[in-house]
Amino acid sequence: MNPTPVVFIHGAWLHALSWESWNERFASFGFAVSAPVWPGEPATVGEARRRPETFQELGLHVLTDHYARIVRSLDTPPVIVGHSVGGLIAQHLIGTNLGRAAVAIAPAPVNHVSLPATRTRAPGFPATGDPVGGPWPVSLDAGRFRRVFANAVTEKEADELFERYVVPAPRRLLAELGWGGATRHPRAMVDTGNTARGPLLLISGQEDRLVPDSVTRAVYKLYGDSTAVSSLKQFPDRAHSLVVDRGWRAIADHVLVWLAERGIRADRSEW
Repeated sequence: MNPTPVVFIHGAWLHALSWESWNERFASFGFAVSAPVWPGEPATVGEARRRPETFQELGLHVLTDHYARIVRSLDTPPVIVGHSVGGLIAQHLIGTNLGRAAVAIAPAPVNHVSLPATRTRAPGFPATGDPVGGPWPVSLDAGRFRRVFANAVTEKEADELFERYVVPAPRRLLAELGWGGATRHPRAMVDTGNTARGPLLLISGQEDRLVPDSVTRAVYKLYGDSTAVSSLKQFPDRAHSLVVDRGWRAIADHVLVWLAERGIRADRSEW
């Protein structure tokens, strides 16, 4: 058997451990899974909280190139699955014909699509002036995480998710995504008109307060002129934590079915 590789890319404020359930689920179907850490990201959540400075200067350019190298290093083009900024990177990579297919879950917006002004004030960013405001990472406390990230689950579950997965986010990266009113980095631009790319699935949570469903729908419309496969799936009553909270399996299984419908299965000899 020649297993199809799947590369998972996590988003800001979550550790690579956040894909643990997805790794197990996809591996049970025979996929060769990996969830590589970001450059400089500590191996554990505890260490990332104790030593946030290890990746405080990480930017979108370095992060995108990091995953592009990983994808290119594989013998077979993988399925690329990204959440939040990972979803933006997944779109960038598939737009440059890297990967067999891509899934962007609650992705950070691309091209001219932007977050509503009320969503771009990450904790620690000044309302005006220098959007970066210093080199230190941006942390979420448990209360903020519940309000903007895990608002569709119980307080108990939100607290459990916070303790297991949440880490500080690089301030430079957030600024390059447009947080705090900063100008977005050129790597936030995606070739939405590429007709030669692999299939792309966009997923949104309709209760998402960090990347609203309306933003993901606006991004989906950018792909309207491409003849390449582009799909959109909206999940009601789901927030930005949809890849890690109690409903993660419904999201993962939808991705598995979507891949199978496009002839992408665990055994690449079946392609």
